Amino acid sequence: MSGRRGLAGRSGPGGAGAEAEVKVEVGAARGRAVAVGVWGWRGALASGVMRRFVLVLALIATALATPVASADPAPTKPVKHCDFIPTPENPAAKPVKPPRPAASTRGGGTVFLATNYGVVVIELDRSVAACAAHNFVHLVRHAFYDDTRCFRLTNSARLGVLQCGDIYRAEEGGPGYRFADEVTGAETYPRGTVAMGNQGPGTNGSEFFIVHSHANIRPVYSVFGRVVHGMDTLDRIVAAGIAGDVQDGAPKHPVRIGCAITLVH
Repeated sequence: MSGRRGLAGRSGPGGAGAEAEVKVEVGAARGRAVAVGVWGWRGALASGVMRRFVLVLALIATALATPVASADPAPTKPVKHCDFIPTPENPAAKPVKPPRPAASTRGGGTVFLATNYGVVVIELDRSVAACAAHNFVHLVRHAFYDDTRCFRLTNSARLGVLQCGDIYRAEEGGPGYRFADEVTGAETYPRGTVAMGNQGPGTNGSEFFIVHSHANIRPVYSVFGRVVHGMDTLDRIVAAGIAGDVQDGAPKHPVRIGCAITLVH
């Protein structure tokens, strides 16, 4: 989203000492449910223990989710071609290459964002914005969002979002490529929506936003998922306030993404 300001403030009540307990059921594989738990992570974001712990859990869950072999061949998944166009004028802020150009339009995936305020769990939707979901998973897998900050928070009658994915500051620090919008013109942005941020048509990269209340905006932002657990985390971030006590700016206390992992199903 455009017209953003930089960050300010210091670590606050949702800091690295926060504790969170989350238990999320993620999909099923041949009738077997997979449960992923994240417990007691005091001081973990600062020490790196949380990252290793969550990644181990992810590997276990992925192994459990592997379908049992079947005599029937799996149907070919429909794919969508995505053009990821290099932006040499805005090189990658972290070492990452563009994703492969073929994105599945079926299935989903789950992304876990471990923040200093708690865990946010996002369920992906590839039905409309397949390239955006494909890109998000790619960046998560390449640790692009690890150890980053969410530089913008809004809380007004028109717009209530947390904006993340920029590496340097709001609107600056992308993956070194861009791709097209995926919108129908009928998009709405209720609480829990996860969508791509941009600086104009066809400028999608790594920036995304999560709607914590509502977003009365034009349907020009690609919706690729929704929060299925952790809206209370967003509520804590909003309650901590915005620097300068305004309606649009940097979170009063920095919001950090310690690590992000994904389970694709």
